[in-house]
Amino acid sequence: MATLSHEAFRRAVERFGGCDEYFTEMINAPSLINMGPFEKYYLLNGPAPEKIVWQLTGSTGAPLAEAAAIVARTGGIGVDINMGCSAPQIYKTGAGIAWMTKPLEETRSAVRGVRQALDECARETGRPLRLSVKCRLGDEDYTDDGFFTFTDMLVSEGVSLITLHARTKKEKFRTHPRYDYAEKLALRYQKERVEIAVNGDITDAEAAAHAMKAAPHASSLMIARMAAQKPWIFDELSSRWSAEDAGTAYTADHRFDAEQLAMSFVDDVEACQPKEFHRTRIQRFFAYYCKNFMFGHYFLTQVQNYHSNEETREKIHDYFVKQPDEKILSY
Repeated sequence: MATLSHEAFRRAVERFGGCDEYFTEMINAPSLINMGPFEKYYLLNGPAPEKIVWQLTGSTGAPLAEAAAIVARTGGIGVDINMGCSAPQIYKTGAGIAWMTKPLEETRSAVRGVRQALDECARETGRPLRLSVKCRLGDEDYTDDGFFTFTDMLVSEGVSLITLHARTKKEKFRTHPRYDYAEKLALRYQKERVEIAVNGDITDAEAAAHAMKAAPHASSLMIARMAAQKPWIFDELSSRWSAEDAGTAYTADHRFDAEQLAMSFVDDVEACQPKEFHRTRIQRFFAYYCKNFMFGHYFLTQVQNYHSNEETREKIHDYFVKQPDEKILSY
């Protein structure tokens, strides 16, 4: 979710009622410590500061701990260490999933340093701060013993939420996530009351139901890219589950202006991001959002050919003039 889960994106989701927690895009710990000209934008915590989880990435332990102390004093639920990103440009630097392949004691030391930084901040502010980790199963040669040794270490060092994307480093989206590993983690750490979040391939209500059936003791679901395509997905899931609990049939009776949502996103990028980021943030979001429309490829091509925010607005409006039946969507 790099270049995507920033405040402008969170505002889009919040327009539909939001979700329980917002994980920020990955914040590079050394860059944050040096506080370059763009780092302050990574610290924006709107529109729901109380729901923010600060996601940190880095290749060594000391900067992670120092960065954790910075973001923890900005509010929010706590800090998440990304130990699952398998993008080559991340793990080749020693960050992301590389932490799962390093000597265990090196990773332990990094986790412990972040936990200590959060504890110190909690003592100062009187506000508890959660430490969480996102991980995968490991490299292609992972074993159950190796995986559970890694998660046991996390729990012993004070991690109270583990988000599992149950694929290996190279699997990407070629195989289905092994949700049963999330269930194994949930049962393994019941006594410690460690929460387990299931991540991967949760695209709609049916997929969410499948994940929850496979891991019934998991505490939550994490949805990433599909929330960019459908910022209303959390409200849709909630509405469907409420209907099921009430024993009634779910009907797609929620309607919204798709053009206005697109326009508002451009407005929010202007309000929340530096000018240098406008192009990439707009292109990244619409790469997913345009999938909702019949001529989405044409729509995306128009938006990706970015020259200015104003021209982007003109192209958005032009699409819905040509496709008026798609202006109002329902879910």
